[in-house]
Amino acid sequence: MSTDVAPRIAATLDELVAAATDRVEVRTADAKSGAYFERLRIDGVPHFLKVLSDGDDWIMRVTGNDSHWEFKAWQAGIYAEMPSVIDHTVVGMALEQDAGPARLSILMVDCAADLVPFGDDPVPALHHAGWIDHMAASHGHFLGWRDTLGLQDLSRRWLFFAPETIAPELQVSDVPGPIAVAHQGWGLLPERAPRLHELVTAIHRDPDALSEALRMTPLTFVAGDWKLGNVGRRPDGRTVLLDWAYPGEAAPTWDLTWYLALNRARLPESKEATIARYRDRLEHHGIDTSGWWERQLGLSLVGMAAVFAWEKAVGDAAELGWWEQAALDGARWL
Repeated sequence: MSTDVAPRIAATLDELVAAATDRVEVRTADAKSGAYFERLRIDGVPHFLKVLSDGDDWIMRVTGNDSHWEFKAWQAGIYAEMPSVIDHTVVGMALEQDAGPARLSILMVDCAADLVPFGDDPVPALHHAGWIDHMAASHGHFLGWRDTLGLQDLSRRWLFFAPETIAPELQVSDVPGPIAVAHQGWGLLPERAPRLHELVTAIHRDPDALSEALRMTPLTFVAGDWKLGNVGRRPDGRTVLLDWAYPGEAAPTWDLTWYLALNRARLPESKEATIARYRDRLEHHGIDTSGWWERQLGLSLVGMAAVFAWEKAVGDAAELGWWEQAALDGARWL
């Protein structure tokens, strides 16, 4: 999909929401970053506003996002190039850089009614199947895309929650909850899964080795954060995909394995079935996966273990065991 309509970019937040009424600050159930959120109306239509800067948003800091990747992707027209099955909901952005940390404001159509309800229940199988299909469609559309915009660096992805990355965040007076749990999880990992601990420590020490191995397989544009808190389904079947927090050039299986790692408790089918479904949909969308699929999947499972082994270490033994075995098996491709 392409468009000749230039992305709407306002000079300031005030300009972006100049016609707004009924503005109300909100805290969403899934919000963890420190960003500011607001519901408002423009011409009677419900909208949602997100405002963030690296001074307030610890996720920006631990991921190394010091240049507002979402704005770069919006400005370059990548949101508009997404296949029509993906609804990003964004209608405009404003990036203010005059004084202090740069502040990014993202104005979206309010799609709360179409998002996955907060909770622990498995999602409908039909919705899950649609999301996997549309994920594959977007990856297939952009396959071969190369980052010339300065978005998320591939090697930096494996270090999101690495001990050295989160160390500065542990020094603040009010440590973010996920950072505190990550610190706890890394402490538990050597005892609960020593072989996995050894592997992910090696990735943290030399992330470029994993990235170079993945670069021998096809890469694409990824939005980067397919957790259920960012996903929904429109009445017409389109997928709502919010919060492109980690966009950039990566393996298609980055988004897939991220989806598996963060949403596993709510999946209506096994990880193995989800992986097979995604590969089938890639093939359906015209991507020949022969010759590279096993290598890319294995390496991505190693990488995702490097990102979230701490989260698995504080959880149940079966889930930790699955990721340990998957990562150890995938390490043969390094």
